[in-house]
Amino acid sequence: MNNTTGQNHLWSIILAGGNGERMRAFIERHFGYQRPKQYCTFIGTRSMFQHTLDRARRLTPPSRLVTVIAYEHQTDCWEQIWGRSSGRVLLQPVNRETAPGIFLPLTCVRAADPGATVVIYPADHFVYPEDRFMETVRQAALAADLLTDKVILLGAVPDHFECEYGWIQPGRMLAWVKGCPVREVQRFREKPEPYEAEAIRAAGGLWSTFVLAAKAETLWQLGWQFLPDMMALFDKLGDAFNFSDEGAVLNEIYRVMPALNFSSHFLQRIVDRLAVIQLSGVIWSDWGNPERIRLTLDRIAKSPPFPRELLAAG
Repeated sequence: MNNTTGQNHLWSIILAGGNGERMRAFIERHFGYQRPKQYCTFIGTRSMFQHTLDRARRLTPPSRLVTVIAYEHQTDCWEQIWGRSSGRVLLQPVNRETAPGIFLPLTCVRAADPGATVVIYPADHFVYPEDRFMETVRQAALAADLLTDKVILLGAVPDHFECEYGWIQPGRMLAWVKGCPVREVQRFREKPEPYEAEAIRAAGGLWSTFVLAAKAETLWQLGWQFLPDMMALFDKLGDAFNFSDEGAVLNEIYRVMPALNFSSHFLQRIVDRLAVIQLSGVIWSDWGNPERIRLTLDRIAKSPPFPRELLAAG
């Protein structure tokens, strides 16, 4: 682990709880069985989850790494972290969308380290090259410590038209962090209509990578401001963490946990608290459908380890 940021309160959160429904048919055709996309190896020798875990461990030690997975994906997860220092793994009883998926591990981090800065990574993204990507992540973590009231998003330069991503319209300069500009966010739209995506793109818009850095307490207070019903449940869980009734409380709160999307129900409502750092010299893609895999592999001039017609049929 190479923690060049020197931050003793820096934590990594990996989001690996999704089911990847849009990739189900392609995965069954390619592998002959069903497995969540984050645990699949589409190129190389590591799954997307293993790539994400290894990247996170370059920034923070395992003692400050928390991963959230679906209860029913335990076998896939344990198989892939065998022999890796993986930190703490939280089992989400049921999938209640991405906002609870983030605030569950955030509850764990905050219980252990109230002054934490967190970096949040989805486990199903492709990035290349990893060194340049991680340097930008370090800059985002430093920006979160400098601009403590902001949530720092990583934005990718679009290379094609895409309405299924979140879109960010950057604004004025807020700060420079190690030569990297940090800008305010004028507009954030999750999965916009085509006309809206085109307008944001024409104004220099970026794709939201869903990778972000922020003070844990900043996210917590914003959660209470905009998602109070959910936060009351996680407050109850925070009081139980590391006690014998932790599991019982977790199951109890998830029986009534609302399904909330982190981007549309949260980020879109806190635009004045968002900032963005642009990924430069990095290829990024959320491999949420076969077409994105094809576009990415074409861009890096790599052949997939499966017939291309499988991608076209996806």
